[in-house]
Amino acid sequence: MQTIDFSPFYRSTVGFDRLFNRLDGLVGQEAKTYPPYNIERLGDNAYRISIAVAGFAQSDIVIESKENSLSIKGAKAPEGEDNKREFLHRGIAERAFELRFQLAEYVEVTGASLEHGLLHVELKRELPESKKPRTIAIAAAGKTIEDQTVN
Repeated sequence: MQTIDFSPFYRSTVGFDRLFNRLDGLVGQEAKTYPPYNIERLGDNAYRISIAVAGFAQSDIVIESKENSLSIKGAKAPEGEDNKREFLHRGIAERAFELRFQLAEYVEVTGASLEHGLLHVELKRELPESKKPRTIAIAAAGKTIEDQTVN
């Protein structure tokens, strides 16, 4: 396993300690391979996570968004004795799963849909008005530049 030393960055940056702590935490995690999923960028501020959930019903899946974390859990209800099926070959995995995603600041879940065995989770990054760039008027000798007329 490869480790990365972030100490040179700590010496020359201010306020990025949370980012480096997250990166340190990701290095030790093993990659999740079940169920398979895609992460797409749909636009400048729109994203979609698509997860292959063949065999799962809408009632078997729980999506939870809390702070900057997204958790998606799936679990099939156990079959009763009268519904026992005999498989000659079982290639469709229906085991329980849990996927966790770290979301950037201001990224919110806007919706989810289940179609053709794929769970689509829609995400959008929306900056609050206080964080958006704005133009500042410059005052000159009691007048603002906007008030002056050009001859």
